[in-house]
Amino acid sequence: HLGSIERPLRIMDQWTYHNRLYRAASFVSGMPNLELVQLTSFGCGLDAVTADQVDEILRAKSRMYTLIKIDEGSNLGAVRIRIRSLIAAVKARERRNLRLPVKSSAYRRQVFSKEMRYTHTILAPQMSPIHFRILQQAFRAAGYNFVILDAVDPAAVETGLKYVNNDACYPSILVAGQMIAALQSGKYDLNKVSLMITQTGGGCRATNYIGFIRRALADAGLSHIPVISLSAQGFEQNPGFKITFKLLDAALKAVIIGDLLMRCLYRVRPYEAEPGSADRLLEKWSTVAERAMGHMGVFRYHQIIRGIVRDFDRLPLLPVKKPRVGVVGEILVKFHPTANNQIVETIEREGAECVMPDLADFLFYSFSTGIFRHEELAFPKKTERNARLFVWLLERYRTCMKRCLRKSRRFEAPTLIYKLMKGVDDIVQTGNIMGEGWFLTAEMVELIRDGVSSIACVQPFACLPNHVTGKGMIKELRRRYPDANIAAIDYDPGSSEVNQLNRLKLLLSNAPVGRHPDEGADGMIHVPGGGVVEPELRHAEGGMAFGDTEPVNASDMPVAD
Repeated sequence: HLGSIERPLRIMDQWTYHNRLYRAASFVSGMPNLELVQLTSFGCGLDAVTADQVDEILRAKSRMYTLIKIDEGSNLGAVRIRIRSLIAAVKARERRNLRLPVKSSAYRRQVFSKEMRYTHTILAPQMSPIHFRILQQAFRAAGYNFVILDAVDPAAVETGLKYVNNDACYPSILVAGQMIAALQSGKYDLNKVSLMITQTGGGCRATNYIGFIRRALADAGLSHIPVISLSAQGFEQNPGFKITFKLLDAALKAVIIGDLLMRCLYRVRPYEAEPGSADRLLEKWSTVAERAMGHMGVFRYHQIIRGIVRDFDRLPLLPVKKPRVGVVGEILVKFHPTANNQIVETIEREGAECVMPDLADFLFYSFSTGIFRHEELAFPKKTERNARLFVWLLERYRTCMKRCLRKSRRFEAPTLIYKLMKGVDDIVQTGNIMGEGWFLTAEMVELIRDGVSSIACVQPFACLPNHVTGKGMIKELRRRYPDANIAAIDYDPGSSEVNQLNRLKLLLSNAPVGRHPDEGADGMIHVPGGGVVEPELRHAEGGMAFGDTEPVNASDMPVAD
């Protein structure tokens, strides 16, 4: 309470304890007889955000910053050496009587101006290639020169490790690395380019990705490049970028169409009679949606939805039943092919079907948090009313999709968010809204109830919220659903790809065959022409890699490394 922070800070100052930490750093920076030593716990993800900010506050006043990580495996001898080194450095500074430069630690961001709207290219990171390809056209239709960066390569990950605190979560390293690598590629005019990143506003570190990116830009000598915050709360104002109804309408349509394409593609591709036919349908309808995005009225929007369902419903399939494996977890790791080491491709290559919950469901989850805030945290009634209004409005965008899916032969419609909430209200409190929160548990419950009992729960290493509502819920889910076959897989730049693949194969080795898209109530395959065929059962190939002769019990599946 003695310190006064020079604002604005580079990061989003959203945690009470860490606000005190910034105040302490500000106080120490003004007291020549004090030094600051910060003790952190290994794996405490928030420290990646706060440590960099404390360092900047002290560095602005030419003060030293000492960070010591403490856990049960720490060598206290090394800690003593660090403290002794600090004391020696302080004494050396006093002997030399140096007059060190002092400047303000306040961060002055580059604003995206109105003029930049017409001259700048806006770069945004990749997350879900199926969705973002169409979403890119939604922003272009609104008048922005908008570019979604291509899939990340290993070099971009290395760039992220170079410019981002390595204790930060994997998605932040991936996103920042992709952006810096694109800027350093020589493809863009560095005086006519801007970046864009979303801010959720929650307690998750994702709210501070924008801070990581800005520090990375400064370290790379590119601090003049504006970074646009895309948030529903409007955390930062940029005169050159506005969320208009036209942009919002097009973006929501793009997300729903992307969800539909992903849902249909993943359902039929493992069974396609002609290899590549499902991907050709994906390419066809993605192109149609892209071209229509600039002038997509309600009629055209519904026409595209009906066409997608119709074409995928008619695609010739093999009469083969395969295991179905759900993928849930942290949003970027779940959808980004590089972040999850091509998990969808791996599952299909091993002879199974991947079931991926919709991207729009995360939006529903984000909107619905206002219900708990009013009912349990004494927020105003309008908080709940607005939450239900937003859910209702978003549901209007996928009403046609749900109707078409229910009428189809092969596909299931997505579940209403209120049903997902009710499905976990006695397992995890819906007040768990950090990261994916209760929604992650709800996704697993819904998959199990839909007959997809084998689930890969993916998350970045040290993603604390998801470890609680994801990995932490596995034991209870196995108790309630004995057939549940769930494996938690951590992803990180330093994680072993072989270990990740082995865990996935272990999951697949015990995955039962699921329902075929054309399977009837009698267990037979009802082909579109009217014939009935007995299905061939094929288990995943994952188990063959281990040479096991006996199946693995679900209760024996490892929860963590």
